Amino acid sequence: MTNISLAQSYMLKAEKRRMVLELLLKEGDYSDVIREAQELVELCIKGMLRFAGIEPPKFHDVGPLLIEHKEKFRDIVYEDILRMAAVSRELRKERELAFYGDIDFIPSEEYTEEDAKTAFDNACFILETAKKVVIER
Repeated sequence: MTNISLAQSYMLKAEKRRMVLELLLKEGDYSDVIREAQELVELCIKGMLRFAGIEPPKFHDVGPLLIEHKEKFRDIVYEDILRMAAVSRELRKERELAFYGDIDFIPSEEYTEEDAKTAFDNACFILETAKKVVIER
């Protein structure tokens, strides 16, 4: 398997997660929208990095690597790279809370429809941007 085929596989996995996000949002499962959006974003950015020949590290927020290697993504405007990195960072911070919660934080009670829609919209933006790099070249 090559970096390119693995990157394309990540995009297929991300597409499936987008469909799951739609269902979770429709069902009002807002905390799981947040969690799955983070997974989708991570797959997309790692796919872009792999496609560019960069081995992604084994941690969740790889957005800073997009900024570091921006010259490899000339088809994407820099402002979009910055947005992708910011979304990655924000969703990474929410990853565990959205899934496990805490003694004073019940995920199903804390996240709102607005939170979930924002995560969904950002994840879709990143998926469409990543597909331009990995699929549509």
